[in-house]
Amino acid sequence: MTATAGTSTPRTTTTALRRAAWLASALFWTGFAVLESVNHGWLAGALTLAFLVLPDLAFLVALDEAPRTAKGQLAPRAVPYYNAMHRALVPLALALAYTALPVDWPPAFAALCGWLAHISYDRALGYGLRTKEGFQRG
Repeated sequence: MTATAGTSTPRTTTTALRRAAWLASALFWTGFAVLESVNHGWLAGALTLAFLVLPDLAFLVALDEAPRTAKGQLAPRAVPYYNAMHRALVPLALALAYTALPVDWPPAFAALCGWLAHISYDRALGYGLRTKEGFQRG
């Protein structure tokens, strides 16, 4: 199959659809986080913002290695932490546990919404998990 200018290959179409789905997810979780923050006060809002930023702070684990890494590379020592914070299954499982268990602390759920929004925005923008060497997975 030959691709000509102006046409898309199945891979780019799939990538575009996947990113659009992640963007829809990001907008959903952002809306849910805002709703939870408005309904439950400043602590819920603060935790939402904290968990919106927190996953990217995993690079601090190996900040001392940063000068020795290539451009776009995360220090290999920080990769397991970064990948753990960027797997949607973790906050989704915690959100399901929150709804199933007799826990009633809305700021925790708002934080999970912020975390899921972060992961979704990353995927929508083309950022994903890292290889063990610290580069973006292709």
